[in-house]
Amino acid sequence: MDRRSLLKSSLVLAAWYGLPSAPLFAAARDNSAIADGEAHHFDFDTLQQMARELAIKPYQSTVEQLPETLAKLTPQQYNAIGFDPDHSLWHDQPERKLDVQFFHVGMAFNQPVRMYSLDPKTQQAREIHFDPELFNYENADVDVSQLEGKDNLGFAGFRAFKAPSLAERDILSFLGASYFRAVDETGQYGLSARGAAINTFADTPEEFPAFTRFWLQTPKPGDTTFTAYALLDSPSVAGAYRFVIHCEEARVVMDIDNHLYPRKAITQLGIAPMTSMFSCGTHQRRMCDTIHPQIHDSDRLSMWRGNGEWVCRPLNNPPRLQFNAFIDSNPKGFGLLQTDHDFSHYEDIVGFYHKRPSLWVEPKGKWGDGEIQLLEIPTTGETMDNIVCFWKPAQPIAVGQSLDFGYKLYWSAEPPETPTPELARVRSTRSGMGGFTEGWAPGEHYPEVWARRFAVDFVGGGIEKMPARNIPIEANISVARGEVRDVHILWVEPINGFRILFDWYPGDDTSTDPIDMRLVLEGGGKTLSETWLYQYFPPAPEKRTYPAHPNA
Repeated sequence: MDRRSLLKSSLVLAAWYGLPSAPLFAAARDNSAIADGEAHHFDFDTLQQMARELAIKPYQSTVEQLPETLAKLTPQQYNAIGFDPDHSLWHDQPERKLDVQFFHVGMAFNQPVRMYSLDPKTQQAREIHFDPELFNYENADVDVSQLEGKDNLGFAGFRAFKAPSLAERDILSFLGASYFRAVDETGQYGLSARGAAINTFADTPEEFPAFTRFWLQTPKPGDTTFTAYALLDSPSVAGAYRFVIHCEEARVVMDIDNHLYPRKAITQLGIAPMTSMFSCGTHQRRMCDTIHPQIHDSDRLSMWRGNGEWVCRPLNNPPRLQFNAFIDSNPKGFGLLQTDHDFSHYEDIVGFYHKRPSLWVEPKGKWGDGEIQLLEIPTTGETMDNIVCFWKPAQPIAVGQSLDFGYKLYWSAEPPETPTPELARVRSTRSGMGGFTEGWAPGEHYPEVWARRFAVDFVGGGIEKMPARNIPIEANISVARGEVRDVHILWVEPINGFRILFDWYPGDDTSTDPIDMRLVLEGGGKTLSETWLYQYFPPAPEKRTYPAHPNA
C-alpha cells in the first residue's frame, strides 16, 4: 500500500478528526477482565531482545486475509463499529484519569496488532485477545457469525481518553502501520507522526514499518501519564520503542526512546518522521479555488539548528514533487507548525484548521551529523497528506547495527521552544504581482518587465522598539537566480512589526526550476530575526505576463 492509500484510509475515520466515538451501548454490561492471556514477564530490556532476535530472522508479514464481512467494509461502516466503554482497558482502576479503547480490524487495516496489559508492580503482561463482545456492530452491517472463534484477529490499534471525557473524545491514537496522532487543548487532530520512515524519497519503493505489538502499562491512580511499549517490524528493520506519554492540560508530550536493528542496508532512514498537509496559504493561492482563504494542517517547517540558528521554511504545494535536505549537526529541534489560529483566515467549519496542533521534535542527547529532510508532494485537495519531514542520519545504515535515538514530541498549539527573546519571528509570507510602486495599481500601463513581489512580516524579538530607538534595520536578502530590486522595510502598526517588501526579476533566466530565497533582519551589528527560507517556483517564460487591462 502506498502512502496516499494508507492515509486516505486513515483520514476517513472520526478518530482522526476528533469527533465523538461511535455510539455507546444503550445499557451497560458487567465489566470483564479483557486481558485474558497467560502472564509473562516483560520490561524494556525484554522488548529490545525481542527486536534484536527478530532482526536476524527473515521478515514475515503479519498481514492477514480478513473475513469477508470485514474486508469489504466501507469507511462509513468501519467507523460505525463502536467499542464498548464498559470494557475499556482501565475501566476499573481507582481514581481513573486515563483509559484505552481499541480499534477493530477491517477495511485496509488488515495487519493484526497484538495488545498486552502490563502491571507495573509485578512486570507481568497478559495478552488482550480479540472478542466480538468488546464491540458494538449495531450500525456497521457486520456479519458477526464470521467473527466467532477469531481471537487471533487482534486489533488495528488503540486510542486513549482523558478525564472528564473518558469515553467520548480521544486525545491520542495509534492506527495504521506506525502512524500516531495526538491533540492539544482544542481536542482537534491534525498532522501525524510515525515510528520510522524508510526510503520515502529513494530509488526503491517506500516501506512502511508497522507496530505489530503494544504493551500498555497501567497508570498509577489519579495519574495522567502512562507508558506504552511497541515492537516495530518491516522487511528492512526491527525496533523496540518506549513511549512515556504525558497527557497534560493543554498538550500531549511523548518522551520516546527507540532501538533500531536493521535487517539490511537502508538508503534513507527517517527518524522522528511526521506527515502533514499543505494545500494553500497566504503565499500560494493557485490551489485555493474554494470558499476557504487557506487550507493546511501546517504552514511551516521550523528548525533550531545545532549552531543556534532559527530557520522558518514556509511550506509549499509545489507544481511537481520537491525534495529538500537541510544539513545539520546535533539539531536542537525541528517541527511542522500551525502558527495561524485565526478562524477567519480559514473559514472552515469541517476541518477546523485554525485548531490544528503543531508538532515539535526535541532530540535527547546528540544526534550527530545528518539532514532534516522535507518532501513536498503536489495535491489537488485537502484529503491527502502531502508533506513529509524527518531526520536522516549521515552515517550509512548497515545490517547488524544498533541505532538508538531518544526524543520528545510536543503536540501543542505552539512549540515549546521559539526563537530566543532577542529574535523576531516570521509572522507570514505573501506574494503577488510586482514591478510597480506599492500602493499604486498598475493601471492601463503594466510594467514592461515582469516581476514577482514578496512580502515577509516579522514580529516579536524586540523589533517593535526599533522605530522609537531609531535603530536602522537592514534586510539581508539573497536569491539563487535572478535579481532582487526595490527592497522596502515598512513599519506595520496593526501587527506591531516590520514588513519586508522586495521584487524578484528573472532577468535572462527562463528556467522553471525552484529558486531558493533567504532573508534575515540585521541591525546594530546583530542578527535580529530568524532566517526566512523560501522556495519559489517561477512560471514558464510565456506565462510571465500581466493580466489584460479591461480598457485595453
